[in-house]
Formats: sequence, structure tokens, C-alpha cells
Amino acid sequence: MSAPTDKPTVAVLGTGIMGAAMARNIARAGHTVRAWNRSRAKAEPLTADGVHVTDTPAEAVTGADTVLTMLYDGPAALDVMRQAADGLRPGAAWIQSTTAGIEGVTRLADFADRNRLVFFDAPVLGTRGPAEQGQLLILAAGPAEHRDAIAPVLDAVGSRTVWTGEDGAAGSATRLKLVANSWVLAATSAAGEVLALSEALGVDPDHFFDAIAGGGLDLPYLRMKAGLVREDRLTPAQFAVDTAAKDARLIVEAGRAGGVRLDVAEASAARLTRAAEQGHGDEDMAAAYYASFDEDDHRYGDRS
Repeated sequence: MSAPTDKPTVAVLGTGIMGAAMARNIARAGHTVRAWNRSRAKAEPLTADGVHVTDTPAEAVTGADTVLTMLYDGPAALDVMRQAADGLRPGAAWIQSTTAGIEGVTRLADFADRNRLVFFDAPVLGTRGPAEQGQLLILAAGPAEHRDAIAPVLDAVGSRTVWTGEDGAAGSATRLKLVANSWVLAATSAAGEVLALSEALGVDPDHFFDAIAGGGLDLPYLRMKAGLVREDRLTPAQFAVDTAAKDARLIVEAGRAGGVRLDVAEASAARLTRAAEQGHGDEDMAAAYYASFDEDDHRYGDRS
């Protein structure tokens, strides 16, 4: 890889909720940023922040020192990088932030090796708000001798980077991301079921929250997710049902591969899939609450 510079040219592939925020913060930090998204219209607002929006992945990565991918899943990331292959510079750094799963990250690392890219397995923890504020937690694995070259990019999008190892190809950061997401999904499912059971039993949810207030069971995350449902603030999504369902399936697959059965993760995957089928796929994952009811048009508090 070429000698580190303070302001590397960065290509961002995928400008959804997270990718757009990351591209914007990288540009605001003074970097030259080229961005591509499957739907160009979703990327166009980034031009106001000085980001150059391209028509193809290959155009975005041509001449880039660093490539950052934030796409839906591993197969999507691999497909886009194959489209970008003609523009990739040998020795460029690839910060792979898509939640790809264990099998997926292995395939991506193999692609990086074949194309002589310096691969960093670097998923993130955080949702829309932290992403927009450049306050994501970055879980990263990759060669120590090349970390300085990507540090300015990581600093632009995150408040902290946790290094899990030197071999990004081994996916140690992805494994940690799956463990963390297993807790997030379990807590979200629990929040929805607390509200659903309260409604079914005629219990005021405020009484439940008063009962646990200030104790070990009182979690800010529980209150936040419950609040989104109770106040019908599920859009815009912080973390959409469809994406959460995909991540839940990756967690279940990882557990099976490791020889463990993850009953809660399996149940979360089923609830999220059911909520998506009811039409809540684009809403915040707290909308898994609605999977507790048969009525597709049920909204909080109006169940007859």
C-alpha cells in the first residue's frame, strides 16, 4: 500500500441510512469522497457536502486510496465489488463495514486477496443518530502495519475503534458484531413482547416501567424501543425490520456453525420476518411488536 496521507481519497459504495452518513462525515473531514449507490437518486443529496456521486462502482473506486462498503449483506457487497474490480488499485485499503456474516466475510476477504487489496473487516455498532454524528463504534480487524493509513477515515465516522485482531480475513470483528447484535435483537424482541403482553392483560405499561425504575432491570434501550412503538415513531427507521431480520438469520447460522442452538435468536428472526410480511419491513425493528398480533393493520393502543 502507498505511504499514508492525511487526506486519502475515499470511495463509499452503498449510501443507505448508514453509508450516506458515513460518506458525509468523511467529506466534512476534508477527504475527497466519491460515492455510488444502486439508486443514484438516494445518493444525490450528498453532492451538497462535496461528495462526487458516480454512475458505477468502478468509477467510484478508480484511483481511490480507500474503499468503504456499507451494503445490505455479504452477497450484495461481493456483487458490487466485482462490478468495481476494473477500477480497483492494487494495494488500496478496503474497509468492509457491511454486516456480512461469517461465510460472507470469508468470501469478501478472498476477493480482496485475489485483487491485492488490504482488507479490513470493520462492521459498526450504532444507528442513524450516531452515524450522522460521526459517533459509531467501529469493530475492526486488519493488519497493524496498515492501520495508520485508514485511521483518518475511521476517525471521521466513529468515536472509537475496537481492534479485535490483525487478520481481517479471519472475520474476528464480524464475529463480535454478531454477538453484539444478538443482544440488541433479543432486547428489542423483549421490549415488544412486554408491550404486547401488557396490552393483552390490561396492564398499563407505565406501571411496569415504574416497577423496574432505577433497578438492574431498567434499561434505557428498553425504554427507547418501547417508546418508539407507544408513540408510533417507527419511521424513519433507526434499524429497519428487514435488515434486522437478515442479521438475525446470520446470527442463527453462525450459532449452528459453532455447534450451539440459539432459541432466542431463532424466535427473533421469526418475529421480524412475520412483522415484515405484515408490511412493517421499512419501519424500525421495534415494529417486531406487531408480530404478536394477527391483525396486519394493528397499531399500538387501537386493538379491539
